[in-house]
Amino acid sequence: MENGASSYRRFLAGDDNALREIIELHKDGLALYLNTIVRNICTAEELTEEVFVELVVKKPEFSDRSSFSTWLYAIGRNIACDYIRKSSRRRTVSIDELYQMSDEEDIEKNMLRDEQRIRLRRALSELDSDHSQVLFLKYFGGFSNEETAEIMNRSKRQIENLTYRAKQALRTKLESEGFEYEEY
Repeated sequence: MENGASSYRRFLAGDDNALREIIELHKDGLALYLNTIVRNICTAEELTEEVFVELVVKKPEFSDRSSFSTWLYAIGRNIACDYIRKSSRRRTVSIDELYQMSDEEDIEKNMLRDEQRIRLRRALSELDSDHSQVLFLKYFGGFSNEETAEIMNRSKRQIENLTYRAKQALRTKLESEGFEYEEY
């Protein structure tokens, strides 16, 4: 399935409907991914908008070296990291404040329908940022190790190691909460 590259080329050629296609295809997944970085769904949604604004204003070149979604998520990650750097200079927000956001529950319920997936998502949000990012990209975003490495600006080997450690951390977290699952 086409993941946005041809729509982006059409947008650059002047087709405004193509931008709408890109936004509809990527906005929810990108917002949830950025939430793994900034830990605030409202901020993640704002940063998602900034990603699309960057496409409109700067019209960065897409080189086809990776999939369009990998390229788009990498832009999002860079914007989120810039936001964190800037906001860390302004004010520190406690983790408890971030979990007070009611909007996060609505989006998660739409994306993750059954109760086990909701519990899994909550456990993911309690992992450190790198662990939740790698698991989200690989298992919710469907990105390969190579694409995840490109998005997170790491090597493939680092992603493999990070994925292993993230799975272990998630397993420990879920088991401590009494989560039961079947081994395959």
